[in-house]
Amino acid sequence: MQQQEFKMFEERKILSVSQIVNDVKVQLETQFQDIWVRGEISNFKTPSSGHSYFTLKDSDAQVRAVCFRMQRRLLKFRPQDGMDVIVHGSLSVYPPRGEFQLVVEFMEPVGPGALQLAFDQLKSRLKSEGLFEEVHKKSLPLLPSKIGIVTSSTGAAIQDILRVLSRRNDRLNILIFPTKVQGTGSAQQVARGIHYFNTREDIDVIIVTRGGGSLEDLWAFNEEEVARAIFDSDLPVISAVGHQVDFTIADFVADLRAPTPSAAAEIVSGTREDLCNRVEGLHQRSVQAIQLCLKDKREKLRKLASSRAFVDAESKLRFFLQRLDELQARLIQTIPSLIRGTRQKFTQQEQSLGQQIHFYLKNKKHALTTLSTQLQAFSPLAVLERGYAIVTGKDREIVRDPDHVEKGDTIGIRVERGEFRAKKI
Repeated sequence: MQQQEFKMFEERKILSVSQIVNDVKVQLETQFQDIWVRGEISNFKTPSSGHSYFTLKDSDAQVRAVCFRMQRRLLKFRPQDGMDVIVHGSLSVYPPRGEFQLVVEFMEPVGPGALQLAFDQLKSRLKSEGLFEEVHKKSLPLLPSKIGIVTSSTGAAIQDILRVLSRRNDRLNILIFPTKVQGTGSAQQVARGIHYFNTREDIDVIIVTRGGGSLEDLWAFNEEEVARAIFDSDLPVISAVGHQVDFTIADFVADLRAPTPSAAAEIVSGTREDLCNRVEGLHQRSVQAIQLCLKDKREKLRKLASSRAFVDAESKLRFFLQRLDELQARLIQTIPSLIRGTRQKFTQQEQSLGQQIHFYLKNKKHALTTLSTQLQAFSPLAVLERGYAIVTGKDREIVRDPDHVEKGDTIGIRVERGEFRAKKI
């Protein structure tokens, strides 16, 4: 009996805890690859590592889950506790705790699409930060001379803009920053274009634009990086993304939303044309007012001429009436030339103002350089360069009187290229 028990003891295979866990890990990872799981998120946390840890549960069970940083950055929305989601991934075991977990590679919400949910989440967050407030909106320039356009150089949007500008204001200068307008890296390129135009001194207004498309096609203009770039822009920004029914985060942050790229071109080019139209309208109203006044005066003269008191003066009245008609014709001919002269004077004043601003800034820059040179001349370091030294006492205070230093005290002597210590003897 003892011999049989000893034999059974010899035949036992003793496994370590690590062997058990690793065997289970291999079997789980082999059998539960490429699986889809639906559940409710709870205890969602993302520490400084960037990896997200949470529990996926239903009414009867729960499983731990992890979404590593690289996969989490690809999500179009922000997972939150209580959210019903479908995830894709595989089962694995975390050996230090001996627990199995779901390694998530993809996640989408149940109900609204991930893009729409991401749009709503970012819109709500930026609105709460005040990025949409009217107080932050900048006014467009009255007479822009050069505009910067951030868009695809081959898209339909830029063609629409160029066509409108050539028709309405061919004197307006444009500068295009070509970018991708959809796909990976497009949001970064759009933001880079906005930053670039803000480094130039010749741009008056920026248009951020692309043609229409689905929510996914327009997603670059729903990225937080683009929204922040628009908000931080010192130049006014017009957002003209998609069609009239399309709205993006860029539209809410921009200083002005144009329903289409063509409408954006109408806005930036219309200021000068509107002024010209207003002048022309005033011209027409002036002519009509003069004609009505003259008609009224002529009627009064005719009534007076028909009076018996003026029968003998009929010939003189006819002369004055004819003279009045001549003066009217000359006046109407003179008004257009006055209008043209006013327009030319307006253009000259506009150019002169630009030159004055340029010279003003140049003079200020020269004055700043002069002050900087003077400041450098009075710098204590400049004094040291001329061979002088600065003596400090034991409290690092400057010694101005040798009587303030006792015999045997250590003093610091600062010269141009360094500092050394000495004692008073």
